[in-house]
Amino acid sequence: MTQEIPVIDLSPFRAGGAAGRQRVAAQVAEAWETLGFLVVSGHGIAPAEGADLHAAALEFFDLPLDEKLKVRRPRNDQNRGYIPYGEETLARMHGNVTPPDFKEVFAIGPDDVPDDPYFTGPLAYPDFAPNLWPAGQDALKARMKTYYGSMTALARLLARIYACALDLPEGFFADRLDRHSCQLRLLHYPAPEGELAPGQLRCGAHSDLGLTTILRNEAAPGGLEVRTPGGDWVAAPAIPDTYIVNLGDLMMRWSNDRWRSTAHRVAVPPADQRARSRRLSIGFFVVPEYDAMVECITTKGGAAAKYPPITVRDYRTNRFAAGAGVQAAE
Repeated sequence: MTQEIPVIDLSPFRAGGAAGRQRVAAQVAEAWETLGFLVVSGHGIAPAEGADLHAAALEFFDLPLDEKLKVRRPRNDQNRGYIPYGEETLARMHGNVTPPDFKEVFAIGPDDVPDDPYFTGPLAYPDFAPNLWPAGQDALKARMKTYYGSMTALARLLARIYACALDLPEGFFADRLDRHSCQLRLLHYPAPEGELAPGQLRCGAHSDLGLTTILRNEAAPGGLEVRTPGGDWVAAPAIPDTYIVNLGDLMMRWSNDRWRSTAHRVAVPPADQRARSRRLSIGFFVVPEYDAMVECITTKGGAAAKYPPITVRDYRTNRFAAGAGVQAAE
């Protein structure tokens, strides 16, 4: 039987009642233990924020390539600026060899960071590399910063829910987001005009590296698909005024594999639907403080810790770089 992605209303947790908070935490825990994906409503974010950013993002991606390349990502280990087609292959983060993802990206991290050694010292790179803003795209910059702020607030809310679901102090994860390096990525999937290479997808199968990911999905052919425990691929829903949320590898490790980080991909649209398959997704990737120590959370009578402690920086940086850059010829 095909497994559906649950839709969870966060309003009872936001309202503050003990029973409602526990109910939401239990629903989230069940989704993480079984599938690793869920959809959230009742998040408190105005729908216009996503719609406005969506419009500004399409204006940027409609620019000539040479204009977009003026803010090209400086180095492969940075998630900053414009990443053209052919320069990202996320399946490689997991050791798989595929053609590059059929997409282009514009990404930012924290903006206006303090002049403090934590943010400027040698360990701060690449988490706090400067953002690159395209000239003449003031609306894009303003809307990305507004949306980034709202996503940060939602990430903190989810972090508190996760802590409650694991019977931890409510601030356990949220406190580790005080000096976060979360990333906002605009993911543009053009309508394919010809045949793709054998094995090529809009985005290859992978799991995310961080704590959790918050995605504004779009209803268009060739969309996000999630692999169920049974091995089926199911389409993620694009429900108005909701966000798709998935667990990252870092959180799976933190939970001692009690929770699942699930493989997902962006499919190639059917040939008869490609002309109307342009899509733009907006992904917010939640990354805790780079020096936060990830130690397996164990419970009395539960499994022993499966992994040694590791910092967020050591866990993430090299794995992200593995999926970046132009591939060498085979």
